[in-house]
Amino acid sequence: MYGTVASLGSLAVTALVAVPAGGAEPRAAQPRAADTRTAETLGTAEAARRAAAAGIAFGACPKAEDLPAPARCGTVKVPLDYAKPSGRLITLTVSRVKAAGKPAKRLGALVYNPGGPGASSMYFPMAAELPEWKRIGAAYDFVGYAPRGVGRSATLSCQSPKDFTKAPTQDPAEPSAAYRQQRIDGAKAYADGCARNAGDALRHYTSLNNARDLDVLRAALGERRLTFMGASYGTYFGALYATLFPTHVRGMVFDSAVNPAPGQIWYRNNLDQSLAFEGRWADFRTWVAKHHRTYRLGDTPQKVLAAYEKVRAAVAKKPAGGTVGAGELQSAFLRAGYYDDYWAMRATALSEYLKGNPRPLIDQAAPKPEAAWDDENGNAVYTAVECNDAPWPTDWQVWNRDNTKLAARAPFETWANAWMNLPCAFWSAPRQEPLEVRVKPGALPPTLILAAERDAATPYPGALELQRRLPGAALVTERGAGTHGIGGGDNACVNGHLERYLLTGRTPVRRAQCAPHREPNPVSLDERAVARRPAPAV
Repeated sequence: MYGTVASLGSLAVTALVAVPAGGAEPRAAQPRAADTRTAETLGTAEAARRAAAAGIAFGACPKAEDLPAPARCGTVKVPLDYAKPSGRLITLTVSRVKAAGKPAKRLGALVYNPGGPGASSMYFPMAAELPEWKRIGAAYDFVGYAPRGVGRSATLSCQSPKDFTKAPTQDPAEPSAAYRQQRIDGAKAYADGCARNAGDALRHYTSLNNARDLDVLRAALGERRLTFMGASYGTYFGALYATLFPTHVRGMVFDSAVNPAPGQIWYRNNLDQSLAFEGRWADFRTWVAKHHRTYRLGDTPQKVLAAYEKVRAAVAKKPAGGTVGAGELQSAFLRAGYYDDYWAMRATALSEYLKGNPRPLIDQAAPKPEAAWDDENGNAVYTAVECNDAPWPTDWQVWNRDNTKLAARAPFETWANAWMNLPCAFWSAPRQEPLEVRVKPGALPPTLILAAERDAATPYPGALELQRRLPGAALVTERGAGTHGIGGGDNACVNGHLERYLLTGRTPVRRAQCAPHREPNPVSLDERAVARRPAPAV
């Protein structure tokens, strides 16, 4: 369950190996080293040559992209299967805003990916006008794109969007045996839907292919070397790219890094994430308790938890607005674990609900019908990539044992995360063995890693592990903070390191630390109402 939005103001191929049907544990990872002679690597080179010759014909963006000028849109074709570069091609959508500065000062294209798997960065060019990005936007073309499977890029779907967003859901914190069986049945059906809808193409939605697609995009943009910024999951396939194509790298920013160790992909990373979210959930409750005079939810984190559980029990019994049950409530508050921008909103929603006004909670937590297609599509790509990338346990008892044990320590996210990933236990497509992310000293230009110390979606040890695997990488840490995706956000120190790196190539010697950004300002619904009142006449 990875983040998909970084703040905008706020090997080469491994052979596909099937997991044995009776496997209880994911096999100990047998990571593969990059090999420049594989069919997939040669296929990538051929596809990149074709893309360089064809370029990208940028024009007015289709209405479906909802991108105003000066953004321009185009497409690039990539092989579905890089071992067969002359076989079936798929089309990726691309967006761009040209560098705003003088042509002589242009440094190239900055390609961005916000994570997921399953997120699009088609919106990214619009960040060029934001204050935090303006100097970078003067020097770089800002390039966004929809990775394979996402949006209009060879769309992947596993279920009817209407069924996917069906609400309310209950998702009990302590699931009964009957509920667990219900979720097992649902996971099997979802995995079957992915296989049925995608057919033989399903196996090709992988992180390795996302890295190869990135090299074809680089070539199509006319860039000899790539400048890339990836957030969350984007750091993982960015690291794969650095491993596969180190000589094609000009610069790379890894914002909120996934732990790339092969044994972590993806089952154990998700367990670590669930544990980390418990700490971030405590951070939120501590902040709410500090502002008890505003929210009246309790002056200790435990009292705030009691208020939350009271609301959870109420919506489980009678869903708010007929659509917000316990599942929707948990999902809404999980966002507060990703981004503290949500803290005041979520605290207000709890406070108002307990005062008899459910409207803020309904507005914040109810599924949005207009987002159903995007939500289902993003989940389908997330599932396909993570299930294809590595071995997963295929015995439910392993999942049950691990998550039951973990939920005793970290009840907030554990089971919700397990249900999201459970289709991987019943996946029919072949699984890969993860690539060993590692680059020889001197093979890669200096790179920059950004990490918040209390990030739950990509726990901090992942940033340390990535730095160990990329010699010459510098790590900037935002101490005591937990926002997921910190580049271009609220921390001027972090942004200074980011801007310096992208504009000059300079990094801290090895590690630098930034004080945390300012905590959110508590603004209650009542205070906002007071602020909107007409000023008295004088």
